[in-house]
Amino acid sequence: MPLSPLVLHRIVVDGTLLSIIGSAIVLASLRANPRYWLQDYPRSIQDAIPKKSKVEQQGAKRWGLPFIATLLGAIAISGILLKRAMPGASFLTLYVDILGVALFFNLWDLLVLDWLIFCTITPRFLVIPGSEGMPGYKDYRHHVAAFWSGALSSIVIAAIVAGLVYAFG
Repeated sequence: MPLSPLVLHRIVVDGTLLSIIGSAIVLASLRANPRYWLQDYPRSIQDAIPKKSKVEQQGAKRWGLPFIATLLGAIAISGILLKRAMPGASFLTLYVDILGVALFFNLWDLLVLDWLIFCTITPRFLVIPGSEGMPGYKDYRHHVAAFWSGALSSIVIAAIVAGLVYAFG
């Protein structure tokens, strides 16, 4: 059964750990330079300020690669841990776990990072110089669209990772 108590436990525990670690990376990189995440800001803010410099593009990669590795690694580890705890787990069971962890983080990103921190609190360190006071910082709908994009990506990525864990994990 794909939604056993063990699967739910893995989703909650691993999703929480991923959310804490992923949030730490995002917030630290925003403190370092909010322009590293310029492509994720609302279009109105992107259009109002200069594009990223070469140095900022390199900085974005230095933060982005560990972030992506953390996301992919966490969902893969969750699947591997589940497979070890449930020998003979089906592909569907692993897929539900891995997708659940990915969606847990995606929902955390929407509710905590985007809506609470970005839109509601809007700390100074994430405001890009030259865009102070722009209404885009309160654009909750922009983040809903990003949430759905992340959810759709998660469906595909979880299938690939679950397949790998099922075959090799």
